[in-house]
Amino acid sequence: MGISPPTFKEERLLARRGYQFIAGLDEVGRGSLAGPVAAAAVILPPGLKAGWLDEVRDSKVLTPAVRLRLSKQIQRSALAFGVGMAPPEVIDTFGIVPATRQAMQQALQSLSRSPQFLLIDALTLPAVRLPQKGIIHGDSLCVSIACASIVAKVARDRLMTEMDRSYPGYGLARNKGYGTKFHLCSLEQLGPCPIHRRSFAPVRGLLNHHTTLI
Repeated sequence: MGISPPTFKEERLLARRGYQFIAGLDEVGRGSLAGPVAAAAVILPPGLKAGWLDEVRDSKVLTPAVRLRLSKQIQRSALAFGVGMAPPEVIDTFGIVPATRQAMQQALQSLSRSPQFLLIDALTLPAVRLPQKGIIHGDSLCVSIACASIVAKVARDRLMTEMDRSYPGYGLARNKGYGTKFHLCSLEQLGPCPIHRRSFAPVRGLLNHHTTLI
């Protein structure tokens, strides 16, 4: 059986309560060993009908080519979208959850239209004074959140491909900073580079053995 697609159930319930501009938010890169945590916010038009919506899923289950195509279509159709990123030093200083919230708040601040309600994957944003709902597995259940996951994933993947040129040897263009076998072996041989998260194991353990940064 295929994976059930996300639906507009949450958005329709909110529309009945009078909310028109509903932003879905999601993050990518929380478990990566290198690079930022990224987030996107997407406001879809109420009652949107488009053929590409049938393909929308959590970004993790889509191929890179499908993600890229859908990200372009989402951005063309959305009333507004925004991307935010929290760099490794913020993650190391404050922790991954506060950094994720910071990236989400940046994404919201970059929207060209103010949302009236937030649908967020797993988290809530206490510092944001807007009505909101955190939904566990929201990227699999809610179309707006799934669209945000796609936009965030494509944006972060693009950045990590650029970082591969600045910090070669770790395979960042392929693994996007996640702990693949090649990446872990490269870390053992080369030591951490400036965009590795020093608070994350195994990077933290390697710092004692590699004092010179690439």
